[in-house]
Amino acid sequence: MKPSLVDIHARINGRSVGVLGNERFYKFAVFLPLIERQGELHVLFEVRAHTLRRQPGEVCFPGGKVDRHDRNPKNAAIRETCEELGILEREVSVMGELDFLVTSFQSIVYPFAGIINVATELSPNPDEVEEVFTVPLSHFINNPPERHDIRVHVKPDDSFPFHLIPNGEEYNWSSSNMPEFFYYYRDYVIWGMTARILYHFIQLLDENK
Repeated sequence: MKPSLVDIHARINGRSVGVLGNERFYKFAVFLPLIERQGELHVLFEVRAHTLRRQPGEVCFPGGKVDRHDRNPKNAAIRETCEELGILEREVSVMGELDFLVTSFQSIVYPFAGIINVATELSPNPDEVEEVFTVPLSHFINNPPERHDIRVHVKPDDSFPFHLIPNGEEYNWSSSNMPEFFYYYRDYVIWGMTARILYHFIQLLDENK
């Protein structure tokens, strides 16, 4: 088949765009939960169960993989929050979507922010959640994170066809710095993707002052 200009126009004009190659990416949804405590807004965090295979004992937000039966990432974020914290869907109110995050491990993370009903009794799932704690939102506004950069390099595998590219094995690969943020509260360390999402959220609040 030789596509004509009419065919090409029909294929690409007005299409919904996405991240190139995203069909191979894992999709995750995360919920940044706000909760009111004694008249003050707090951010709620989980400590991942130490029995989990991935990132045991780390501080995180509720969230997980977007499943096939989820209507969309927002629905997945609510479902995961309810499953992990033992609450009902009507007790979760999503205020909006934050910028999605494309990781270097072929994953797309869709973060949302919202409120958990202050009257809700939490019953965390012990298979996933070691403990739950909250931090006043003002703590993060008044205490910027510590930043450290991670250097990211390209390392082709042994079968890479260096003979097909200019300069072969001496090719000048690009590298980059990836910022890692660290927030501290009492004995808790908040870092990694959770800290990046939190930092983005705090920046949005600063922009709207």
